[in-house]
Amino acid sequence: MTRPATDMQQMSFWEHLDALRTVLIRIAVTLTVAAVALFIAMPRIFDNVILWPCDGSFPLYALFNATDGSSHSGILPDLSGSTFHVDLININLASQLMVQVSTSFHLALVLTFPILIYQLWSFVSPGLYPRERRNARRAFLFANSMFYLGVAAGYFMVFPIALRFLADYTLSETIRNTLTLDSYIDNFMTITLLMGIVFELPLLAWLLGNMGLLTRRFFSKYRRHAIVALLIAAAFITPTGDPFSLFAVFIPLYLLWELGAFLVPPSPSAT
Repeated sequence: MTRPATDMQQMSFWEHLDALRTVLIRIAVTLTVAAVALFIAMPRIFDNVILWPCDGSFPLYALFNATDGSSHSGILPDLSGSTFHVDLININLASQLMVQVSTSFHLALVLTFPILIYQLWSFVSPGLYPRERRNARRAFLFANSMFYLGVAAGYFMVFPIALRFLADYTLSETIRNTLTLDSYIDNFMTITLLMGIVFELPLLAWLLGNMGLLTRRFFSKYRRHAIVALLIAAAFITPTGDPFSLFAVFIPLYLLWELGAFLVPPSPSAT
């Protein structure tokens, strides 16, 4: 079955290259404009968004404080925000400027990612069948939704739990924790972006399932193994050693596993 002829498919190699160059220029302009705007607004973004988990008014701490009250059970971690506060220091002369530049670029990439992918889509889509375009649109919407959901989970749950534990953890009473700006922003970006990537696993399962490389039988057969592996992964992401923090990370990961199993087409023998 041959593909239907389109204006793009009738273009020469150099015309294709020129069209791709135009798309790449648009992507660069979009990313640059967003990064410049975020650079200008970065002091306010830092105070109200990025540094918010350092303060006891953060929603997770307030929620835990409301449910746990002033008494700490000893089973759950003390995540209440009543007395929690973290002050950051800067020990390198250019760190604040470089952090502002790098954070502006990373946030611009995250926030404009759907627009950037749409620009590439406008170049690729004319060469696809209608069915391929429909599937690609669904995958695009699902991937973006899951990515931002993962970033939100990392920001509102995983990173605050990790920060709350590590900021108070002491090897010795004589050692005082003093967190640097570079250390904080590295962990913040790593955890939030990592959770965004982890939330793409159901999409990966769907793609592998449609390629015939993954079946629902695999999820049924290795479910117990997956539970153990996900528990280890949750303990690695949030090494607090308490049941609440462990299951706060494990439950979303396990739900992603089950969502991946649901999205994989059933094998012929299972129907």
